[in-house]
Amino acid sequence: MFNGFNKHTTKPKTVFLDVKPSFISPPVRRFSGLQTRKDSIALYGTDTRPSLASVTSLENFQKDVLFSNIGASYFFMRCLGAMPVTRRSPGNAVFSMASIAFAYSVLFFVVLIIYVGYVADNRIKVVSSLKGPFEEAVIAYLFLVNILPILLIPIIWSETRKVAELLNDWNDFEILYFQISGHSVPLRIRKKALGITIALPLLSVLSVVITHVTMADFHILQVIPYCILDNLTAMLGAWWYLSCEALSDTANILAERFQKALRHIGPAAMVADYRSLWLRLSKLTRDTGTATCYTFTFLNLYLFFIITLSIYGLMSQLSEGFGIKDIGLAITAIWSICLLFFICDEAHYASHNVRTNFQKKLLMVELSWMNSDAQTEINMFLRATEMNPSNINCGGFFDVNRNLFKGLLTTMVTYLVVLLQFQISIPDGKPRGNFTFGVGSLLNGTDVVVSLISH
Repeated sequence: MFNGFNKHTTKPKTVFLDVKPSFISPPVRRFSGLQTRKDSIALYGTDTRPSLASVTSLENFQKDVLFSNIGASYFFMRCLGAMPVTRRSPGNAVFSMASIAFAYSVLFFVVLIIYVGYVADNRIKVVSSLKGPFEEAVIAYLFLVNILPILLIPIIWSETRKVAELLNDWNDFEILYFQISGHSVPLRIRKKALGITIALPLLSVLSVVITHVTMADFHILQVIPYCILDNLTAMLGAWWYLSCEALSDTANILAERFQKALRHIGPAAMVADYRSLWLRLSKLTRDTGTATCYTFTFLNLYLFFIITLSIYGLMSQLSEGFGIKDIGLAITAIWSICLLFFICDEAHYASHNVRTNFQKKLLMVELSWMNSDAQTEINMFLRATEMNPSNINCGGFFDVNRNLFKGLLTTMVTYLVVLLQFQISIPDGKPRGNFTFGVGSLLNGTDVVVSLISH
């Protein structure tokens, strides 16, 4: 019977563990009287977690470590009408439509969409009056595409509740880390966060102004909405970068702390505590992508579209020599490529540190002097890292890593080849936008794409 059962069993699927460690082992955990929010709800049905007053009097405890480090990015996005999270106290972040923060966000969005509607109407008139080459029309459409980030604000609203839960889970992780290690998470990225929050909006405004001065008639009233929307995309990228940086640094801190602890004591219960702590960190890594999956799916597609149009406009203009319009196109392309790269690269780095680097630390542990229970716990720890992939995934659509950046650039090259084939195949003696040449150009572009794929 058992042989038959084993014969028909398939490969086990990935299991996401969210182990809640026991809070009744004083020799291991110095401050075991605390409970996390999820544990108290599971036990009593309501949030009966004691207040942080029981630990704030201890000199080593620092509450709300994550928010104190990257809170500047949250504040900036709230000023832009996004991320209306209300924090009543540390570990108690909520999203409520009846809050002042959400009312401000709605008011800001209504004023902004009226302003953007006025600018879009003006741009549509400019596009409809164009009679020049096809590449000039593409450049004109680029200014219409730059308005699309207005859709990010309602998308962010729909996911703010999950972001608030992510902040609360981070607070629970910080308390559990303090219970196990005896000190707060030594996260030190506050200066970097402040520097990014100050420098990125200034660079964003500068790039928008230069683009409009070099590529279109400069009207300051029409440039202001573009500055706001460009700041929104830039700060979303900054928030993502800082969140992934916090995960990377915390994973390295946890790995070093675990390795040092094993040099002095090695009971099985202590290894189990660190395993539970790592499982929480692994879940935070996955939830970072899940909490903003639709926001960053839209943002990545938008950046891909902007990069493709900008580089095509730049390459088509370079055939006539480098002109003043090329400066704006080059800045737009470089800015978007850098933003997309840092989003993908930092997520890749965070996933790598949380899982791969931690596995390396575990494999370097000397097991010969440990008892059998401790060795079993180490092996279970390694098994847990294998069963819990700590990749940052946008809601199951795609993994955010360097492969995503490479894939988007590869697809962009394919589209650029097709667009350039359109331009090359149009004779100079006839209108550049004549549809009679479209089918032949499409066939030529398709042949080029097929030949690229075959090679």
